[in-house]
Formats: sequence, C-alpha cells, structure tokens
Amino acid sequence: MAEISDITYNDVLSHPSPYIPAQCYTDPQVTKDTTANPCYACHTPSKRPNMLNDTDVQLVYGFPDSVLHNPWTNMFKDRREAIAAIKDQDILEYVRQNNYFDDNGEIRLAKRLQQQAKQFDTNNNGDWDGYIPDSYFNFDHQGFDHAPDGSYTGWRSYAYYPLPGSFMPTNGSTDDVSIRLAPAFRQNAQGQFDLPIYKLNLAIVEAMIREQDIGIPPTDELPLGVDLDKDGQLAQASIIKYDWAPLEKRFMSYVGKAKEQLDAGDIHLAAKLFPEGTEFLHSVRYLDVNKQGQVGMAQRMKELRYARKTTWLNYYQWEVLVSAETKERHDFPGRTKKVRGSAEEGVGVAQGWVYQGFIEDRQGELRPQTYQEQVSCTGCHGGTGVMMDTNISFYRKLPQNSFQQGWYHWGQKSMAGIPEPKRESDAEYEYSYYLKNNPTGDEFRSNTEVQQRFFDKLGQPKKAMFERLHQDISVLMLPSTERALALNKAYKLIVAEQSFIRGKAPLLEPLDRVLFKEILVDQQTGITEPLSAF
Repeated sequence: MAEISDITYNDVLSHPSPYIPAQCYTDPQVTKDTTANPCYACHTPSKRPNMLNDTDVQLVYGFPDSVLHNPWTNMFKDRREAIAAIKDQDILEYVRQNNYFDDNGEIRLAKRLQQQAKQFDTNNNGDWDGYIPDSYFNFDHQGFDHAPDGSYTGWRSYAYYPLPGSFMPTNGSTDDVSIRLAPAFRQNAQGQFDLPIYKLNLAIVEAMIREQDIGIPPTDELPLGVDLDKDGQLAQASIIKYDWAPLEKRFMSYVGKAKEQLDAGDIHLAAKLFPEGTEFLHSVRYLDVNKQGQVGMAQRMKELRYARKTTWLNYYQWEVLVSAETKERHDFPGRTKKVRGSAEEGVGVAQGWVYQGFIEDRQGELRPQTYQEQVSCTGCHGGTGVMMDTNISFYRKLPQNSFQQGWYHWGQKSMAGIPEPKRESDAEYEYSYYLKNNPTGDEFRSNTEVQQRFFDKLGQPKKAMFERLHQDISVLMLPSTERALALNKAYKLIVAEQSFIRGKAPLLEPLDRVLFKEILVDQQTGITEPLSAF
C-alpha cells in the first residue's frame, strides 16, 4: 500500500484516461432481452451553449484505442471479509471526527498547506499556490457563511436535487455545495461590501442559469440604475425578470460594482453561463447515523473540491470547442486528452474553469489530490451533455418555494419532505424515471436495497413506494443504517490503501458481472434508444 510520501504529485499518469470514469465501463445488458440505461443522466442532448449533445455515448463505447482496458481495478476487488471485520462503533467514531477544523476552530487543511508547503510544492517556489480553504461552514438563515469574527466569507450554500446515480447518498456519500461570486459582485458602486447588492447579483446569476424569473425582496431600482423587473421604469421591483435576447436587443445587467465592470466589458453576462471569477466549493462526506437511526451527513470529509472560472467563452467559442473535439475524435480516434495543470494549482478544462481537490490521506487528514487524481474531475466537468458551464448542481438548486428559498446547507435541514422534481420534457417524475430505466438506482446495478425497496420479486414497481417518493425524495436518497455503515467501511479501506487512482466507489461486492474489463473498438452498448436527462 502506498505511503503518503510515495504518492506522485507530478504530472505522470499511471494510465492515460483518468477522465473516463469507471461507470463508463458498465455493461448495460441485464439479460438477453433487457438493458439498463444509466448513461443518459450525464450523456444527453445538452442545453445552450453546451453544444456537446453526446447521446452517442449511450449507444457506443467510443473510447480511444489505448484505453480499452479498464484501469479501475478496485471495482473488481472483493472487500466483503475486510468490511465485516470493521466494528460498527469504530466506523461511527471515525466518521464523526471533524477533519476540517481543529480544536480551536481553525481550518486544519489551510494550516497544513501553509506549514507543509514544501511537501506539496510542485513548482518549487517554496509556497502553496493553489486554493487555500476559507469556508467556515457557518451558514446563517440566508445560507451565507461567516468567519469566526462574524464577517462574510462570500460563500453561500444552496440545497439541490442530487443527480440520479452515484451522487445519491444511498450509493455512499453525502455532499454539499457553496457558490461565491467575484468581489465586484459583492460590492456597491463605491466598492464597499454590500449584502443586498450581493443577494441581487446572486439572484441575477440564478435567473440567467435557470432562464426563469427569480423573486427578490421589494427593491428600489432607482439607485441601482437597473430595471430589474423589466417593466420599463425604475421603481419598486419584486422579481428579477428573465428577459435576455441580445439579437432582439433585450439585455440584462448586474448591479453595483459588477454593473460598472459589465458596462466596461471587463466581465460578461449570458444565459447558462456564470460570470468570470465564480467559485464553487463542494465537500463530499461519509454517512452518519443519529440516535433515532436516521442517516445523514457526517462531520468527516472524504474530499473537498474547488472550482473557479478563469476565462469567459462566448457561445461561438463554445461551439468551436465542440467542433474541435468532434474533429479530434474523427481524425485521431486513438488519442487521449492532455489535461493542463498540476497538483498544486489544479487542472483546467477548455471551457475556462480550473478544478482542484483535496482528499483523505491514510491518517484521515485532508491532503491535496495528485495531478492524476484531479484529472478525473475533468471527465464530468469538461465533457458531458448534462453540464451547465461545467457545473451540474446549481441548475438543480431547489426552487424558491423551498426552505430559505433553497439557500441552505444540508446541516440546517435534511432531505426529508422534499418533493420529487419533474422532468422538463415530459413532466415525468425525475427519480422515478431513472428507477424505471435503472431499478437498482445506480450505474453498477449494485444497490439491491433500492431495487427491493421500489420493486417486487417479479420486478414490478411498488406503487405505494413511488407515491411516497413523489412526496419525499429521502425514501430513495437515504440508505438503511446497515448499508450506510457498510459503505463507510468500504470507503475507509480505500483510504487505508490510498488507492484512489484505481477507483473510489465504495462497493460492497466486486462488479465482475457488471463492468467490462476489456472493451472492443466501437463496441455497441446494447442500448438502442437514447434517453434525455431533461
């Protein structure tokens, strides 16, 4: 097993395709006559300006020649005996330990990056040049994070519908996401921090990403110089009216200092795109079980993931990216992607974002991810039809009729009682649709608990359970206590090995019958009718 000192922080890869996840080696053929289709949740007809429209991935394994061999060997490892050897109380004690804060309330990882910079300094300048964690996860009744002195850090947490599949807690992890806009979006025209201005700009960004009206507290538009509700006058507004069609000379604007920068052309605004400088912070955590036997978010982080938008690309440039990718695949089918970046400064995707991650070391302390570990981020965030400006969660933020208008952390309110969302295209319930096409509720057909919970022995849907799901997504999202503890144990074994580059999914049994170990060139998946995620 690799020690922390043996982990390679340079840009050497042990295999050429960390960006192709283990899920993509799944064999959808369940029986001779039936297939599952977990692929559509990521690979789908996309929304502008993401022109990828990668439904072809549902039908064919279009892998480069050099990656036909499945590198995710952890998926075939039998850990059942090792899982059974870990005591329930021991794993509960472990996941309840806080590996983000120390006893003084200071951020452990931030201190480690500054005090042990040389250990992770890949550019040899003596400093840590990557992201230094600065969220205190101290969220108020509006979702804003506060530092110990009470000041705003700029981070704002939001609740969202988990993407169907591995990201549902029943498959091993809880998680949360916060957004932070660049400093100008938090300032008034005089350059001073202004919370009402920041809230308005966040509402404007939400309106642009969702392409819909967003309610706001009654706001005087006159001092802002922006007609927020598009009623033709500067007066009282109670909504951000989505009305953006540049070809028809209909525009929208930010407010405060960000308006000045927008007018000067220093920052930009467009539907389905975040402004420059937008950041996301995403913690991935273990599952905890409270005294009432309810499963929820643990204190201990498995990972801390960070993203920052560094470059603006307009719609034409997004289209050029897809055209170049298509030509590359056609002209050089055996070529794998070269991902720019480093372990210290994160890895970049062509759409103008940098992604960086931190993960547990063998002792359970968070450490920077290696270059190879971070390259795995670019598969989902750089090349799937479901993404919105490389992000997935914000478009799925809970609507305004939710608790705190959707601006809250899961630690403030659980998933219990959240109604199931409906799909835009056909108004079918989203998670029910996923289960219809994937009865086990995951890509690996390994979650028999979900299958038994929602389907009878003949494979027929249990109507009462689906009715409950329509009213409360937690009946799908949260596993039983027994399964939660087993998933925690399975992942802890991977932490002990530090074998993340061979697969991070906490599996309770090997997947020899579900995953291919070898793929043929242009092999058919067995799926004949592609589905849409929207």
